[in-house]
Amino acid sequence: MTPCPLRARRHGQAGAGRGLSHAPPALSFGDPGYGIRTARPRPGVRRGRFARRTAALLATIAVLAGCERGSPRTGPGESATGPIGCPAVYDTARAAVERAERTDVPWNGPTTGPRAVTGRSLVYVAQTMTNPGVAGAAQGVRQAAQVVGWDVRVIDGGGTPAGIQAAMGQAVDLRPSGIVIGGFDPGSTSQQVSRAAAENIPLVGWHAVAAPGPSRRPPLFSNVTTHVQDVARISAQWVIGHSRGRAGTVVFTDASIPFALTKSELIRKELATCPDVRVLAYENIPIPDAGSRTPREIASLLSRFGDRWTHSVAINDLYFADAAPAFRAAGAPGSGPPYNIGAGDGDPSAFQRINSGQYQSATVPEPLTQQGWQIVDEFNRAFSGSPASGYAAPVHVSTAANTGGATSWDPSGYREAYRQIWGR
Repeated sequence: MTPCPLRARRHGQAGAGRGLSHAPPALSFGDPGYGIRTARPRPGVRRGRFARRTAALLATIAVLAGCERGSPRTGPGESATGPIGCPAVYDTARAAVERAERTDVPWNGPTTGPRAVTGRSLVYVAQTMTNPGVAGAAQGVRQAAQVVGWDVRVIDGGGTPAGIQAAMGQAVDLRPSGIVIGGFDPGSTSQQVSRAAAENIPLVGWHAVAAPGPSRRPPLFSNVTTHVQDVARISAQWVIGHSRGRAGTVVFTDASIPFALTKSELIRKELATCPDVRVLAYENIPIPDAGSRTPREIASLLSRFGDRWTHSVAINDLYFADAAPAFRAAGAPGSGPPYNIGAGDGDPSAFQRINSGQYQSATVPEPLTQQGWQIVDEFNRAFSGSPASGYAAPVHVSTAANTGGATSWDPSGYREAYRQIWGR
């Protein structure tokens, strides 16, 4: 017989239980502890000794059968853990995720532009500073503005339409050199945007509209973001690859933000390319309400779907910060399932959850500090009469395997490039 050492698996290898069609494989993206998980027994029901012994015996027989001389090798789209749900889509997803997990990508942004002008001021109007992405980009703006010697003031809209409108009105009243639209739809402040245009105050957005670069309607000199299509696609591909094309997924979104809604719709569309990846629920939870609503929704989802819920995708990492207590209270393991990926923004708390294996497996982080520097560079181009750079950072996937313990995604080379452009 061909040598075939047997290795006991932590969770067992029986495959007939309910929910096991969605069980994850022994191999994963960035998760060396990924194994097969059997369906959890109902409360009050204990697995009998006979059932455990039977499952172990069946697993041993299956492994030994595969070690017999002349046994057929695993065929296309199959593995020792069962068939892949959508082989062609899975292969594409796995290759895309592996590329996105690289950390040695050189700077591919602008290297030329106008030298820094002096004596300018910016107002950063934040959708809410409780949104870690908005706050992270604001911090990047502060850093870069210090390099060029500009003043920066942050006004927090508090996450409500009235608060954001008031913050924008206050920003225009200050008559700064430029205003940052920090993470909200400019259409919700159309009157204030028109006033800014009448005052010849340039606007630069951060996640203000779906596409990066200049915008005519609304009038933005530039919008700084990754390509939402790329972020949505790689998030869904991570789920497809991580589950081997067999997942029960919950998608979390904030439909009040057009950018976020577009992202979640694209995620759902990409997940649908693999027939055995099912969207169990599509949860609309406004970001300002996430702290109060997410724990209740998580408890409800766990009750409704049980072990069928294997993966989650959220348009923002903060949903998993709010979900963690509910998962913990339900006895769900921190390392999953469900295996959770955030399709933005990659704030420090998300990295901490990923690095410690606590209810988040991956994130598609925005390079928040770099984007803050880019916002300053875009304003400098506006002040100098130069066109916008139109740069959009490539997508990246962060897992415990490639973060090196870091708590943010900060690509290399951009500080040196911008300093050289600005002459600073």
